[in-house]
Amino acid sequence: MPSCVTTADRVQRIIVTNAKGGCGKSTLATNLAACLARAGTVSLFDYDPQGSSMHWLDVRDDARPSIHGVAAHRQPANGITRTFQLRTPPNTRYLVMDTPAGTGGTDLAQVVQNADALIIPVLPSPIDIHAAANFVRDLLLVGKARAYNVRIGVVANRVRKNTVMYQALRQFLQTLNMTFITALRDTQNYAKASHEGLGVHELKSPTAYIDCQQWEPLLRWLGGAASDFEPVQSAAQPVMGYRDGAAGRAVWKKISA
Repeated sequence: MPSCVTTADRVQRIIVTNAKGGCGKSTLATNLAACLARAGTVSLFDYDPQGSSMHWLDVRDDARPSIHGVAAHRQPANGITRTFQLRTPPNTRYLVMDTPAGTGGTDLAQVVQNADALIIPVLPSPIDIHAAANFVRDLLLVGKARAYNVRIGVVANRVRKNTVMYQALRQFLQTLNMTFITALRDTQNYAKASHEGLGVHELKSPTAYIDCQQWEPLLRWLGGAASDFEPVQSAAQPVMGYRDGAAGRAVWKKISA
């Protein structure tokens, strides 16, 4: 995966990644881009050959906050350099990258080196938990994420909280020794938003309010420091929970205004 090119001085590079397919990377990346577009210029890079993020952007209404799309999975046209293909607007503030399944080896190392924050979506299933364990191991050993001081956070995706598998996922995430940011519920709101080129927070639906609340910790985590999170004891087991921080509050206030 080639380096991403930007002319912005303080661009925040956020990579949504997991070697396992079908875990909701594109859904997470597009919704994140839609959220951040309200706070600053966003460039959305789609490295997945399926092109789901670019399809989402194609159907997005021009009246919505603008997002610059880069179909990074495509080969440059004749006479176009890869550098030119990956260019971003000069005022880009956020760069969100949607990576393909199977990312590993050299590509994984490049992903880590080009990231300020890595977000790993994980589904509550035995196969996905096993795959996530291997991917996190590769991130630390092959990608050397800690050596590059890359912030890594896990998002539990398509969750039904009152299930045995969700509890198993929570127990697994506790063993990773990295931040568990939030859990996003299993709802048709995401499919509806995707069909319309929207983020879930842009839906005119009373039920989307719950989903917006579940996104709040992720947006705060991106805007605040790692110290905004601390171990919180629950009745069942210790989990990673959010502790409010000034930096996080400021970013969330700006995004949700």
